[in-house]
Amino acid sequence: MAAVDMDQLLAQVTREIEPQIGTGTVADYIPALGAVDPNQFGIAVALPDGTCHGSGQWTEPFSLQSISKIFTLALALAQNDEDIWWRVGREPSGTAFNSLVQLEYENGIPRNPFINAGALVVTDQLAGVVGDATEAVLDFLRAESGNPDIRCDEVVAASEEDHGDRILALTHFLASYGNIHGDVRDIVRQYVRHCSIAINCRDLALSGLFLARHGLLRDGSRMLAHNHTKRINAVMLTCGTYDAAGEFAYRVGIPGKSGVGGGILAIVPGRCSIAVWGPGLDRRGNSVSGVAALDRFTALTDWSVF
Repeated sequence: MAAVDMDQLLAQVTREIEPQIGTGTVADYIPALGAVDPNQFGIAVALPDGTCHGSGQWTEPFSLQSISKIFTLALALAQNDEDIWWRVGREPSGTAFNSLVQLEYENGIPRNPFINAGALVVTDQLAGVVGDATEAVLDFLRAESGNPDIRCDEVVAASEEDHGDRILALTHFLASYGNIHGDVRDIVRQYVRHCSIAINCRDLALSGLFLARHGLLRDGSRMLAHNHTKRINAVMLTCGTYDAAGEFAYRVGIPGKSGVGGGILAIVPGRCSIAVWGPGLDRRGNSVSGVAALDRFTALTDWSVF
């Protein structure tokens, strides 16, 4: 596809995946997310020059959830170079994102930074340098999107904390192996709050553009070296969609990170970042309509890392 009329393309993608919109189930184990109407869909594409195109409900805020783990990892790498890789691995887990099983026989080292245990360690690492990981993520999202009004959804955060026994257990377990350095409850609070940030597809696509620009920020300054963004994208491809990463790579063919709020941030290095949102999830926790839209987008454009 030599030249892309992005607005026309996104309108076509939205039309073609319309039967998928509303299918799947919302993340009702977090009551505040369980109340979201599943019959919604949005897609946005941000290009390297900073322009952004969208279709559907692409300016409707949704809960960032696990997509925030991209930004905590990037910020931790920017602050501490590669120190984080002493504390967390880079391999797919093959287990549920909130599982405790592997931690015991792997001595408290989580498999990757995108399962909950790994993201807690990354949050702890970042908090140890900047003080509050959530505020660091918010500052980054506001600067890169140009939207100063991005906030944590306190209702979602309270809902997650009220039903967060597994997260607290994971953090205590990590601490028992010496892999949490801060106060357990404070790290859980920061983790829950950065997952509870409300954002729309436009702002998310613009915020993720540094991964398509090989580490360059909106103002042209360098946040990360090219090889760091290559590695983040690689871990997104192999570990970013829970235990469906193989299927996602097969269908979509680009790095992506999903969240149970129904969002997915995907990257075509050198070309664009894509944010999709559809609250209905498949049994592995990925947006049904979002994966379908990314599948159609990469098929129509022939943009892939393969």
